[in-house]
Parts: sequence; C-alpha cells; structure tokens
Amino acid sequence: MPDILEGYRKQKEYLICVDSDGCAMDTMDSKHITCFGPCLIPVWGLSPWEQKIRRRWDEINLYTMTRGINRFKGLAMILAEINRTYKAVPDVDAFVRWTGEAPELSNQAVKAQWELTGKEIFRQALEWSEEVNRKIGAMPEEAKCAFDGVREALKAAHETADVAVVSSANKKAVEEEWQRQGLMEYVDVVLSQDAGSKSACINALLKKGYCPDHVLMVGDAPGDCEAAADNGVYYYPILVKHEEMSWRRFPAEALKRLVRGEYGGAWQEQMVRAFRDNLS
Repeated sequence: MPDILEGYRKQKEYLICVDSDGCAMDTMDSKHITCFGPCLIPVWGLSPWEQKIRRRWDEINLYTMTRGINRFKGLAMILAEINRTYKAVPDVDAFVRWTGEAPELSNQAVKAQWELTGKEIFRQALEWSEEVNRKIGAMPEEAKCAFDGVREALKAAHETADVAVVSSANKKAVEEEWQRQGLMEYVDVVLSQDAGSKSACINALLKKGYCPDHVLMVGDAPGDCEAAADNGVYYYPILVKHEEMSWRRFPAEALKRLVRGEYGGAWQEQMVRAFRDNLS
C-alpha cells in the first residue's frame, strides 16, 4: 500500500471512493455468469454438478449479502460447499483459513502461498483466477460499459472532490475499462485487489489528510458498506437493478449533502436501510 499511494497527494477537501464492477461498470453479472462460474468446472472436475454449482456461485457473488466479495473469498466459500456436498477438495480448510487471514488476496499472493506450501489447491486457485482474467479480457467491448449516469456523476464529483477507484477487481482490467469509457479523466488514483482490502485502501487514503466526514464511499455491495463503516466515512449505495436511478440522483442529492455537511444522521441511515432492503 505505501508504494501504491507514495505519489498520491490530497488536492481537494473531499474524497469520493467508487467501486467498479456492478457499481460504476455494468460488468458484474456478465463476468460472473460467463467467466468466474464456468472457469470453476474444468479446474476442479465439477462437470456432473455444473449447473447447480454455477447457480450457487452466482447466488454468492451477485444476489445475496455476499455480493461483491473478493474472488478468492468467494472461491473459498464455494469450494467448502463443494467439499461438503459434491466431492472432496483436498486442503480446502487451508485455503479457507488463508483467505481469512491474508493481508492481500490477489494472483501474486496466491502464487506466493502455493510456492510456500506446495499445496495443489493454491495452484488450482491461481489457474482458475488467471483463466478468469483471460476470459474477461476476451469479452467484447460492448459488454464492458459504464451504467448510464456514471460519467455525469463523476464529472460533477471531480469538480469538488478527489476521486479514487476502490475495487477488489483486477487492476489492469479496471484501468482498461474505465479508460475505454472515458472515465479516467475524472479519477485521481486506482486502488484494486493488489492494494489490499477496500477497508485498508480507504484507511490509507484517510492518512493523506481527509476528514472522515468529507469522505464518501460509493458502492453496490455489502463489502463497500462495511469498508465505509470500518473507517467512519459515509456510504452511498448504487442499488442493484436500479443503478441508473442511483447514479442520476448522486450529484443533486448525495454530493450536495456531503459538501453541505448534511450527509450524516438520518440521511445516511436511510441510504443504508434502502441498500439492505434492496438485497434482502
């Protein structure tokens, strides 16, 4: 984290942190349904149960309160279920334990753990993750679009605030997708899975001199809300299936309230309640 933020300097009094997949970019469903889930099957030999396992992957990662979970944490969850329900997964307990303790969950980190332990499950996890990245990279450009309203919202935000992408996705993919959509001109820094957890990223940004009540995390998943709460900063939800509406409301409601010092209290509670109700 120090290296990633070494050259970053606070320029404005306010900071907007924005998640990428499923929040700014309309890519989350397609990536999980066509890349993440399908890539599980050949690596662990799951063909007899493919449809059930893919459906369960989508539930974990898209439609429940674990939406937006780090890919390796999601993998640990489903491998533990596969081990209990369908077939033995050697060393699954070691993998689950690692995902709960490791300070960084990325391809580099899982490769290092494989080299350290020699356990096959870490090699398989790396193979799966690299194939996911390859398939995502091969997705057609038209499948990697920003939600309507994102560009206008980020442009408005950048006039009064620094803007940081805080994502658990692959950094190269995030930067390419945001560049292609013309969003990077409104971004000051990109922090992704190699920078640590979202909570750690926000914490590091706060150390650049922002007041917590001048910081807003924009996200679509419980992990985004938790990362904001961990650091005592505000949260604005992009509601699943109502993304465009959420972004259209952002400049006139969320951003304006943040700058006026009116975001906390009842308004924040209302936003969090709407977010949880929408995923329940």
